[in-house]
Amino acid sequence: MFEKTDRSLNDFGRFLLLNQYLIYTNIIYNCMKKILSLVFVMLVFAFSNQAAERYLVKKGKTNFRIVLSDLPCAIEETAAKELKMYLDESTKINWEITSEKDIPEDVPQILIGNSSRAKKFFPEVFQNQIPYDGIEIHLKGNMLLLAGHEQRGVIYAVNTFLETVLGIRWWTSTEQFVPIHKTLQLDSLDISYAPKLIYREAFYKDAFDPVFAMRMKCNGHFGKTTPEYGDHHHFSYWCHSFFELISPEKYFKDHPEWFSEINGVRQHENAQLCLTNDEMRKELTKNVIEALRKNPEAKFVSVSQMDWYGPCMCEKCREIVEKEEAQSGPLVHFINKVAEDVEKEFPNVFVETLAYNYTRKPPMHVKPRKNVVIRLCTMGCAFGQPLISEQNKSFYNDMEGWGKIAHQLFIWDYVTNFSSHILPHPNLHVIAPNIRFFFDKGTIGLFEQGDANCELGDFVRMRNWIISKLMWDPTLDERELRKEFLTGYYGRKATPFLLEYFDILSNRAEASKQYIHCYQEDTGNWLDYESLKKITQLFNKAIIATEKKYGRDSDFAYRLHRDRMPLEHVWLKGYPKYKRFAEMKNEKLQGPVSQLEADKTFFNFFDEYQLTQYREYQPGSFDTFKEGLLFHAFGKKTLLPEELSNIDSNYLMDIQDYDFQLFSLRWIPTNHFDSGVIEDVNASNGRAVKLPNSSYSRATVRLPFVAIEPLLKGADVNTKYKVIIYARCETTEEDGLAMVCEIGNGNKRNINISEISGSEYRKIEFDSIHLDQSMFLGFIPSMNEKIQNFIDRVIIIKEK
Repeated sequence: MFEKTDRSLNDFGRFLLLNQYLIYTNIIYNCMKKILSLVFVMLVFAFSNQAAERYLVKKGKTNFRIVLSDLPCAIEETAAKELKMYLDESTKINWEITSEKDIPEDVPQILIGNSSRAKKFFPEVFQNQIPYDGIEIHLKGNMLLLAGHEQRGVIYAVNTFLETVLGIRWWTSTEQFVPIHKTLQLDSLDISYAPKLIYREAFYKDAFDPVFAMRMKCNGHFGKTTPEYGDHHHFSYWCHSFFELISPEKYFKDHPEWFSEINGVRQHENAQLCLTNDEMRKELTKNVIEALRKNPEAKFVSVSQMDWYGPCMCEKCREIVEKEEAQSGPLVHFINKVAEDVEKEFPNVFVETLAYNYTRKPPMHVKPRKNVVIRLCTMGCAFGQPLISEQNKSFYNDMEGWGKIAHQLFIWDYVTNFSSHILPHPNLHVIAPNIRFFFDKGTIGLFEQGDANCELGDFVRMRNWIISKLMWDPTLDERELRKEFLTGYYGRKATPFLLEYFDILSNRAEASKQYIHCYQEDTGNWLDYESLKKITQLFNKAIIATEKKYGRDSDFAYRLHRDRMPLEHVWLKGYPKYKRFAEMKNEKLQGPVSQLEADKTFFNFFDEYQLTQYREYQPGSFDTFKEGLLFHAFGKKTLLPEELSNIDSNYLMDIQDYDFQLFSLRWIPTNHFDSGVIEDVNASNGRAVKLPNSSYSRATVRLPFVAIEPLLKGADVNTKYKVIIYARCETTEEDGLAMVCEIGNGNKRNINISEISGSEYRKIEFDSIHLDQSMFLGFIPSMNEKIQNFIDRVIIIKEK
């Protein structure tokens, strides 16, 4: 499918010449050399016409040799091979790799690694220890030095040189840009840089490729980069490891006191460990040490809470919570003791734990030990706004608190939509500000969790590329990075349209002021119909211009069609709604109009990539997803109730299951059920929304009134609407609360069992009310788990 080098390269070559300087002048020099290096670079540029010309390649020939020490280490040998491979391809010269002993000092040479000759000719570089993952790139006479920190710095230096000087780009693990150089002049090179983040990981499927991870300068746990390419950070256990270390199956029967006490009862289901139990801690520590003995490469071991709530509420645990004013109090006290014991045998291993959900708030008094890593998670944040925004004030405060007390602070950040990877996720504008915020608050490790299970997500290749660049150097201009990737990967013709496409998505997310979390079932609460039409038109223009310039069979065109899928998903997911909108406006529907067209623009790509998973934790779910999506779009047509059939269609909207936002209750300790769509022969279209029979007290199904946007057009504060709900419930109870329906903030109606009990759907009416796009209709299940509620439809009528 893909060629190693793109067929259409001239556009990016021209773009690179114009923009390369803007991007790469942001490289940070070491503090001791910063001022002198900057002055030197300025002087070189000021007097470049008078400087002696130095060429790496001139008219297809070179005098340079690639030189290794006489006893090179594995990473130096790999770096030399990497350099030769791309110099060969770019210059069409067969470059020679040789040893110091085999070449005189006066021959032009590229010195690879921290060799004796490198130290002789560049003594100032090696006066101090090179920082972790640091790179050194220097030109002195006919000596070019590519060196760095002993583990992987030298190969990072080589790749930085290839990018900065030769203009090579690795877009993905299989797609790259390698320009041809018949002549290549060397200007001054004086780069000393070390990243602040010692741990960098972008969690995308393509990033798992070990060589590509190295080229993106990512060194995290999942990259699996081998030692000859610099290796990667190894964890013993990854996360949510309490029950891996103290298994309920093994320990609960004999030691229930080792597990959470909740409402006076020791339990392990939807629970955690009792962190004040010393005997449990000793057993867990023993198991940690045994695991580390079996995994000598591991420099981190995760001792962290399970992926739900249920902290222990025994008297001892509650005392610490009260004293520390946070549930993280017992956790940090516990982890400190484990880390103290682990340090005795493994002084270079860090004990990692999560500050996550109920432990996100830092403790008031206790501080983590120096060999403890706190990994603060951004779960619960609003991702349509920067983390420094008012919507994220609580996280900002938590971040500041941990930044003041944690010696080793890592971040676990969420940069995807876990409910559907193949929906537009409007967070591109906040990624760079958030990464800089992490840096400013002392973060030294960053895990950016993206669409690791889906190759067809929302511009996942561009996201991986940009995030990796920013983790290495957060001072880079994120908009220039986006422009560079778009130009190089999709072609110059598509770039202006795609830039505007992303701007509209970001602007809509910010303007909506909606809380855009990482579990969005659809785009209805932030993306309005008019904006959807506009971004669709922009994408169409990008494809048309690209096909006209490069041809329909070009790589550029193929990539655009494939990466349009999230936009197609929006149209399919809301097809009946958008079809109504188009009919009300007397205009042509811009999304797919048939199952055949949907297959062509959407589902065929799933088959091509053999994709089975479109959301988190549901492998093999694609067949069900496809069936449901096609039913939404092209399934059974619905008829209005007879008593409403004479109402002007311009004043009425029929809201079906596909318009609702469905919320998950997976993480609520008292319930594991999700809201969902089921088949129901008594429903108007054969499908209904099922509410969890939960004791949770917030809306689990919502209808944002963005979904009735055309009905709200032209309305003023005096315009009233009638809201009619068709619902039913199944229960053995004869009386009591079935559910609560809420419009906006505070306008609630309690629905009694007697009003909706049975197999037939019953009509529930609200009094006339004013509506606007910022409001929603929410359904809150009762606290009786014997009641199961179902929603068929909601009909909204604009009163004349």
